[in-house]
Amino acid sequence: MRVAIVENTRVTHHGQVGIALHEAAATIDLYKPFADGRLPEPGSFDALVVFGGEQSARDDHSHPYLPALAQLMRDSGAAGHAVLGICLGSQLLARGLGAENHLGTAPEFGWCDVTLTAAGRADPVLSHLPATFPIFQWHSDTFTLPEGTTHLATSAVAMNQCFRLNRATYAMQFHFEASRSVVADWNRQFPEAVERNHPGWLDRHHPERAPTVGPQADAAGLAIARAWVALI
Repeated sequence: MRVAIVENTRVTHHGQVGIALHEAAATIDLYKPFADGRLPEPGSFDALVVFGGEQSARDDHSHPYLPALAQLMRDSGAAGHAVLGICLGSQLLARGLGAENHLGTAPEFGWCDVTLTAAGRADPVLSHLPATFPIFQWHSDTFTLPEGTTHLATSAVAMNQCFRLNRATYAMQFHFEASRSVVADWNRQFPEAVERNHPGWLDRHHPERAPTVGPQADAAGLAIARAWVALI
């Protein structure tokens, strides 16, 4: 299988998604449009993965490729390709499908509980997870549910945590790719941003939470990644 991965920021970890893709012997084509504006050619891949970034899904002034990427995600899913949007990627997919992006209204950071809807408990990617599970979050924006999609998961802060369109197009607001190793590197790379989002995280919260909820989140993230890759 050939998978196009779009990175939207300089430090991007593929994490649990990368593990699942390598297990499946996927051929990876990597794109960094924040640096050069290049995007995958439509139809050149079996699956499309769009990771997160510090920009919003409406920052066209600073990242002019965003409208084209949102359209590529929408069109690729409509053409039957598997599509996965994570954090910013989920917000861009929602934009491409005609939903509204709400900026700065739903901040979440750290390992947070996500709860499956009834449809999520029956979903091929999420159904094997607990009804509520911890997973890593780092975002302040959210979106309305696009028309015609299936609402799969929610949280206390952001109602639309995950949706599916058709067979294998998924938007996931939460960072299920972020294993404890990824989170530890984010702490090293972005200590000021981390502390702004969660004062005391580096000294207290992360050391206390990582050994307890971290393993559950890692297991859930890898299970999600493997189940989605199986749909490609």
